[in-house]
Amino acid sequence: MLKRARLVAAFALALALGACGGKDFSDLDQFMAEKKARPGGVIAPIPTFKAYEPFAYSATRMRSPFDRPIAVRDIARLAGKNAIKPDMERPKEFLEQFTFDSLSMVGTLARGGREWALVRDPDGGIHRVTEGNFLGRDHGRIVELTDTYLAVVEIVSDGTSDGWVERPRTIELSGL
Repeated sequence: MLKRARLVAAFALALALGACGGKDFSDLDQFMAEKKARPGGVIAPIPTFKAYEPFAYSATRMRSPFDRPIAVRDIARLAGKNAIKPDMERPKEFLEQFTFDSLSMVGTLARGGREWALVRDPDGGIHRVTEGNFLGRDHGRIVELTDTYLAVVEIVSDGTSDGWVERPRTIELSGL
């Protein structure tokens, strides 16, 4: 039985190889003759290389166009404080473990005559905050609460060993 299967396989292989052995390549020869008869084309020159010019962004110290404008009297009041320093002794609030940009305001509510804002953290948790609460990693304190935004003042290092400055930021209501 095994010998017979080998014989059938050998016969099928010989038959398949015999089918490929024709000498009629006239269509292929005709195609190659047509391609060789055409005139040679012109090769386009290599395109010139334009050097990349880096863009120097010079507006890094300016207010973001997406932040709420700050009144001049608020800036004067903030600049008048020269003994700005974060309170390192106070206990940290829960929202201070997240970056400021990862927090979003999702709503407001009033309870017992007091206004609250609802803030979503990056993990999806919703937290109730009001004026005086802290959030963000840069000692941000909520100074104003409205129906559409939270005004926060952060205390950040000014680059010197013991210098601090206040930086106003806002969190706008999501979906506006």
